[in-house]
Amino acid sequence: MQQNKTKDIAKWYDKFSKTQENEGINFRNKKIQEWLIKFGLKEDSKVLEIGCGVGTQTELLAEYLNEKGSILSNDLSEKSIELAKKRLKSYDNISFLSGDIVKQNIEGKFDIILLPDVLEHIPIVDHNLLFKKIRYLIKPEGFILIHIPNPNYLQWCHENTPEMLQIIDQPIHTSILVENIYPNDLYIDYLETYSIWIDNNDYQIIRLKPNPNVDYQTVSNNNSLLRKVIDKIKKIAKWPKKK
Repeated sequence: MQQNKTKDIAKWYDKFSKTQENEGINFRNKKIQEWLIKFGLKEDSKVLEIGCGVGTQTELLAEYLNEKGSILSNDLSEKSIELAKKRLKSYDNISFLSGDIVKQNIEGKFDIILLPDVLEHIPIVDHNLLFKKIRYLIKPEGFILIHIPNPNYLQWCHENTPEMLQIIDQPIHTSILVENIYPNDLYIDYLETYSIWIDNNDYQIIRLKPNPNVDYQTVSNNNSLLRKVIDKIKKIAKWPKKK
């Protein structure tokens, strides 16, 4: 992110962190946890959480993981990280990292990278570098889980309830998302728009996966049921006919 803009965003969330702490774990956090489990979160998963805030989602993750699982939770706001550390000091499977995730030197790869209602708060101009970093950090068999407000609903909020929005709260339409994920060797494996607080589908859950780099031609020729049937027919056709 641009340095001045980054500082402005961090300061805003420093102030907002107390509101998050007072709110605690909510129904949205629980729904995200359900999606994570549905898509393959294991007790020994290695998770990177981008935009952890004061650690509400982090807490649910930490409770689910066993001693082999781990979470690296990141946030731009140092105050949020400070509060998260205090809230979750009893858990030994969490590490915290403050600052812009793109600029951090992170070792190892992750089974799951989670962005829990954070992508809409990151300037779109920075999304390309963000997904480049994410692609580097995800394991080949891993997945990225993005939870965002339905862009149509968020656009409605801009027009009708702007006082409820955060410092940056931009609608992320799928057309915008694909412009930054596909060039970085990622693709949308799952997308669903669903309801949490209202009946008109106010959120989206999106699962990304790294490009598997599969030779589809080889798979099609050698492994498909249709190919096996065709090869069998060819062999039968070549058998000598009885006189």
